[in-house]
Amino acid sequence: MLRPLILLLPLAACSTYLEDKAGLDYAPVYQEAVPTASRTTGGIFHQEAHGLFVSDRRANAVGDVLTVQFVERLQASKSQTASSGRASNFEMTLPSLLPGGLTGAELGHSTAQDFSGRGAATQSNSLTGRLSVGVVRVLPNGHLEVMGQKRLALNNGAEYVRLTGIVRPEDIGSDNVVTSDRLAHADIRYIGAGDVADTGQQGWLSRVLTAVNPI
Repeated sequence: MLRPLILLLPLAACSTYLEDKAGLDYAPVYQEAVPTASRTTGGIFHQEAHGLFVSDRRANAVGDVLTVQFVERLQASKSQTASSGRASNFEMTLPSLLPGGLTGAELGHSTAQDFSGRGAATQSNSLTGRLSVGVVRVLPNGHLEVMGQKRLALNNGAEYVRLTGIVRPEDIGSDNVVTSDRLAHADIRYIGAGDVADTGQQGWLSRVLTAVNPI
């Protein structure tokens, strides 16, 4: 009795383990420290300084942080109607076997077939909010590859908001914010791990039985 229970223990922690492992891909990338150049004696202007008014605070280098404003709202619908019909009729009279004997027999056959099908599907999603991400790579054309995640730990699980994409520097506002509809190759994920997320999914045995059920 104890042996089956022991074998099932790794499955209980499977989803949480996979989420923690997947989170490693979203580890922040930090910019390497650059030695600060010595300031000229008596000089006021410093080339490496980030002044309040003379410096552009928008992200432009690896390790810089910018904020993504989610404005995702998509809706799709599809409908399809199909119909077909077919009918056939066949008749034949056999000749008499003997003169003055039995009259010819009549054979007949008719078929009719009708088909009508109709289907419709509608899907919509919406996501709002903000997420701060970091620049992980500057492409040769100057575009920025960004990546980041936010993890919210709850009593019975955790929620993850993850994002990767490509940003054009000119799409970043003066407040260092870019909207999500400006991201190219955007990959936005809102997923959960833990007891709450597991209760919203079928068990592994139910999924197997559903997959092999021919009905």
